[in-house]
Amino acid sequence: MSKKQKRRVSSTKTTPQRPVPAQPAEARPGPVTRSSTSSAEFNPDYSYVIKDLKRIGTLAGTFFVILIILSFILR
Repeated sequence: MSKKQKRRVSSTKTTPQRPVPAQPAEARPGPVTRSSTSSAEFNPDYSYVIKDLKRIGTLAGTFFVILIILSFILR
């Protein structure tokens, strides 16, 4: 194994950091209540997703039927 090299420590002095003055605590507002209308307005349309899932299901079923038929034919 090769010999590990040691890192050299920097000989330059670092400037001392100045302390950050404490900021006064601000009064936080109370919890914000959400309006019930926002949940009623959100009405997504997933009809295209359902169509795609049906198409994927029919393709998968078709492939399984083809595989089963081929397994009987190739025996």
